[in-house]
Formats: sequence, C-alpha cells, structure tokens
Amino acid sequence: MNETLADYAARHGLRQSAARPPLRKYLQSVWARRNFIWAFASAKNISMYTDSRLGQVWQLLTPLLNAAVYYLIFGLLLDTSRGVPDFIPFLVTGVFLFGFTQRSVTSGAKSVGDNLSLIRALHFPRATLPLAIAVVELQQLLMALVVLFAIIVAFGEPWTFNMLLFVPVVSLQLMFNVGIGMVMARLGAFNRDITQLLPFVMRTWLYMSGVIFSLPSLMEPGSKLAKYPVLGELLQLNPAYVYVELSRYVLLGEYRDHVTHDLKMNEAGQLWLSAGIWSVVMLVGGFMYFYRAEERYGRG
Repeated sequence: MNETLADYAARHGLRQSAARPPLRKYLQSVWARRNFIWAFASAKNISMYTDSRLGQVWQLLTPLLNAAVYYLIFGLLLDTSRGVPDFIPFLVTGVFLFGFTQRSVTSGAKSVGDNLSLIRALHFPRATLPLAIAVVELQQLLMALVVLFAIIVAFGEPWTFNMLLFVPVVSLQLMFNVGIGMVMARLGAFNRDITQLLPFVMRTWLYMSGVIFSLPSLMEPGSKLAKYPVLGELLQLNPAYVYVELSRYVLLGEYRDHVTHDLKMNEAGQLWLSAGIWSVVMLVGGFMYFYRAEERYGRG
C-alpha cells in the first residue's frame, strides 16, 4: 500500500490542527477569547514593572520624562515653541498620543516571536496576541491620560464639551494601532531583525508627525515649508500627525483658536476624514494580512 499520510488524512476527514479556518469562524474564535485577551493584557501590563521599585508608576513617569527632555531640547534650547500657545500641554499631548502608536508598533513586532512557546503548546487564533498588545498599550494610555488632563487643567484649559470628541479620536487611533500592530506582528514573526530597525524608523516618524512642533505654523505663508506645498500635504496625511493634531484640536482650546486662523473648517474636516480612513483601512488590511499567515506562525 503506497498511500501517503496526507491521502490517509484526507480519506478520513482529518485536517491540520493549526490550519487556517474560514474568516468568519476565525473572527468568532477571536471574539470568544475576548476575556482571555483582556486578562492576558492585564497580566502582561502588571508584569512589565514587577522588577522595579516604583512599579506601575513608571507608566506615568516614562512619558513625562520624555516630554521633559523634548521640552528642554526643542522648547528651550531650539525654541520650536515660538508661536505655539501653552507649549507644555501641546508637547505632552503629542508625546503621549504618539507614544500610544509607537509602543503598539514596537511591541506588536515582538508579539508573535516572544510567545512561540505558547503558540506551539496551544491551539488558539494567533490574532489574539497582537490584540492583547493593543489592549496593553490602551491600558497604559488610560493611566497616562490622568496626568495629561491634570497638566491641561493646571495650565488653565477649561473643561468643555468639545473635549468629549477626544473619545472618538482615541477610538480611531486604537483601531489604527490594532491594524498596524498586526502588520508588524507578521513581519516580526518571520524577520526578527526588523525589531533592530524599528527604533530608527520610529524616531524618524516622530520628527515627521508634528509632535514637537506645530505643522500649521510651519506652513504659514513665507515659511520654509510653504515653499514645498506638496511636502506639507504629505505630512498632513501622516496618520500619526492626524491623531496627534486632532487630539490637540479637541483638548486645547487656545491652540485650536490659534490654528483656526490657518486651519479652516474644511481642513479640520479633512483631519477627521483622514483619521477615519486610516483607521478602517489599517484595521481591515492589517487583520487580513495577519490572518493569511495564520498557519505559518510558530513553525521552525
């Protein structure tokens, strides 16, 4: 009898335990593990700082120290704060919101590779791993927002109904982060060298995203960037810039009043449109990109 094992399995209706299921069934499987995703993320979040004396306080100290360094270099030494009202709330908002995406990218790239033992031991939808990473970063952002709002209020920003728009901004950014995290999870699973390159990519992305400067101010008539309108348009389509700028626009009334001199209502609408498109395209595209390699994760 020359029947192969594959033929024998097919004849008896057997299939690979790690075979990629149909998309609908896969989505249902991921949703059924939503409690696992939250529990896994919470445990990972707590374990991050168990070896340090300050523990979870570092979730707040790290972005604050980053903001302090950027303020020292770019706010005081290089004076990029010129023309930007309440530069410290402006800067802290940018650092916190950009960090939300930055950590989702870097942690997402390691989400599969760092859990190979779990992948090889258990059968579960691998998408739960980058999803858990996105939840970890969301939990960290929620803690950091306590500090962010305290700083905003301390600098005289009044509470307004416009601030409620911050909820859909963060929701859209979370969708984007989930999608790009899944893209990075697949890339990092099959090429671990990408994690060495990411710090340079993320640093470049930060400088292109208006985190430490006001892009509308740089595009004012007579400025250097105004001579290159195409470059300015491309920078405004940068997803990190879109979410950071929208966050400032809904949280910082004085900054919003400052930029509306140049940021007309149709351009503000364009920011919301860009945020929505980036979120949906990245979420759907990133999920499908990760899903198509489902049966390959953990091999080798």
